[in-house]
Amino acid sequence: MARAGLTVDRLVAAAADLADEAGFENVSLSALARHFGVKDASLYSHVRNLNDLRTRLALHAGGELIDRIAAAVAGRAGPDALAAFAGAYRAYALDHPGRYAATQIRIDQALIADSPAMRRTAEITYGMLRAYDLDEPDLTDAVRLLRSTFHGYCALESTGGFGAARGVQASWDKAVEALHLTLTHWPRERKNDD
Repeated sequence: MARAGLTVDRLVAAAADLADEAGFENVSLSALARHFGVKDASLYSHVRNLNDLRTRLALHAGGELIDRIAAAVAGRAGPDALAAFAGAYRAYALDHPGRYAATQIRIDQALIADSPAMRRTAEITYGMLRAYDLDEPDLTDAVRLLRSTFHGYCALESTGGFGAARGVQASWDKAVEALHLTLTHWPRERKNDD
């Protein structure tokens, strides 16, 4: 493929595909240069370095993930919204393992603040949790509970970590139901009366 037409967006899209095919840890500038039939050095006019490429990939994948979640939760509230949110999250993680792995890297907070996808993620997540009437710091704690539960389940499922005879979907459904019950009966942060 000729170098003409090489853009940051094309590099990130190719990196996303490579991540899903070969694993996020195998995304490299050399692999992308081979894919496009160019020398490694020609990529540096589009990305600063591998970290820049991986950060862009993480933001791209985060945008894809929240788009899928937003479509799933549209018009839903309460336990239906939670189940739709959880299902879309899990489906993305399983359908796009490399892209999903990219969403788990640590990104500079300034980049997160400037990212429309990351702002949208917060809006949709907090919007879905609005039905549970949580205030800070409980809201932050609830978001952390959901993320760690969803991520842990998906990580274990993707590596075949569930060996029991019970279906994985049935256990997932119970986990989401348990999260709904937990959110409904959330142990509220007590205000200090001092």
